[in-house]
Amino acid sequence: YFTFQVKVVAVDAELSVFYEDSVHFDRDLVEFGTQGGVHVHKDGLTVTSPVLMWVQALDIILEKMKASGFDFSQVLALSGAGQQHGSVYWKTGASQVLTSLSPDLPLREQLQACFSISNCPVWMDSSTAAQCRQLEAAVGGAQALSLLTGSRAYERFTGNQIAKIYQQNPEAYSHTERISLVSSFAASLFLGSYSPVDYSDGSGMNLLQIQDKVWSQACLGACAPRLEEKLGRPVPSCSIVVGPLPGGEAHWRAASLAGMRLEEGDIAVSLGTSDTLFLWLQEPTPALEGHIFCNPVDPQHYMALLCFKNGSLMREKIRDESASGSWSKFSKALQSTGMGNSGNLGFYFDVMEITPEIIGRHRFSAENHEVCIQAFPQDVEIRALIEGQFMAKKIHAEALGYRVMPKTKILATGGASHNRDLLQVLADVFGAPVYVIDTANSACVGSAYRAFHGLAAGTDMPFAEIVKLAPNPRLVATPTPGASQVYEALLQRYAMLEQRVLSQTRGPPE
Repeated sequence: YFTFQVKVVAVDAELSVFYEDSVHFDRDLVEFGTQGGVHVHKDGLTVTSPVLMWVQALDIILEKMKASGFDFSQVLALSGAGQQHGSVYWKTGASQVLTSLSPDLPLREQLQACFSISNCPVWMDSSTAAQCRQLEAAVGGAQALSLLTGSRAYERFTGNQIAKIYQQNPEAYSHTERISLVSSFAASLFLGSYSPVDYSDGSGMNLLQIQDKVWSQACLGACAPRLEEKLGRPVPSCSIVVGPLPGGEAHWRAASLAGMRLEEGDIAVSLGTSDTLFLWLQEPTPALEGHIFCNPVDPQHYMALLCFKNGSLMREKIRDESASGSWSKFSKALQSTGMGNSGNLGFYFDVMEITPEIIGRHRFSAENHEVCIQAFPQDVEIRALIEGQFMAKKIHAEALGYRVMPKTKILATGGASHNRDLLQVLADVFGAPVYVIDTANSACVGSAYRAFHGLAAGTDMPFAEIVKLAPNPRLVATPTPGASQVYEALLQRYAMLEQRVLSQTRGPPE
């Protein structure tokens, strides 16, 4: 269940995809009037999706599979993923309807009266600033909440959304018997009973103690009464929640991590409109930036996530300004300039960055003097942008406890992963080889891999063993000799200058 569509992928015993299909909410369910699968409310902050749209989408996709001749009798295991943070509110009595569903009637018809909230808050919602402040205050501040739950309070996180519903619509909350995440909601439709929330998706709620993997009583109490009974007990991400058909669920990023087959020490870098870093961690260090989640494929480890807003759009701007709009010229600039860019460093944030919170462009000479010019020479400008983007990623990853290991692989995805010269800079800055993998359906394929893992869960077989048959990533860049010496010093300078820019652009402390 993505924001804009529901998608299905089936793999065979060799982990090859042999079936896929989708239902696009805006196109195939026009009666719900969504744009991009959501409704943006008048305040510009509240963003919801109709729960019955999600229900009807499952009806449609299963009918499409049936019409295509898909043989359901051959399905051995089922797993899924849902957009993270979104929540579904089951009305008192809904469990009885779920357990007595008829295969002869559409799900939408049978579940029409089963939800206490008809429009569910989703990850794009940013209307809960007041509830975020209340939650942080209740546990002793933002850093205390991060240490407890893996993240400071975020407006899209489910606990804060639940708190808002309780405060603004207490009657609907009191008539709610169960609260599901989108992933556990989807699993519940297949189970005919309430599916538990898994550790990995539960980590995106500001409610789960990530070390102990239990709900935090302090956080539950700060959000709403009787919340623990409405959430149910969280379970490991590879739990078999029904037999004989193993199943499970996760948020889409967790499923993507499975689809990209990350292992301990690996990094996935998604180079898209915004850039996202996935990290496999053993000993996380929760901070005020980024997120720590329970690892979906290894319950002893963790997954960190860092998001950088100034991604491809920033690269495209500098391409237009310094390479006449040509990616070929952009690549030649990276080839013609040396590692370290003769000491010239740049920060390029045309929109307010998330990690760190800086806006504007700032350029520094090798002597650490801010250079008050429109731009560096074109080739220098391009390398300063790319080196700066990748150095920021490494610095902030290390702040969350990440360290490059001898066996570390970097898996690059997204539009910019087609540029080999850009990936060479990534390999040089991180000091690790870069691979690319076809991840057009990484979340769906990852879910299928996890279903396969569920079949073997009783044997305690590691996930890495399960996916050995899957297509291997392709090696595209290895670190240039001498790169580690160049960037070791440069990374320290970049971190120091980032703090200088932060202190200049940030207002006085509250």
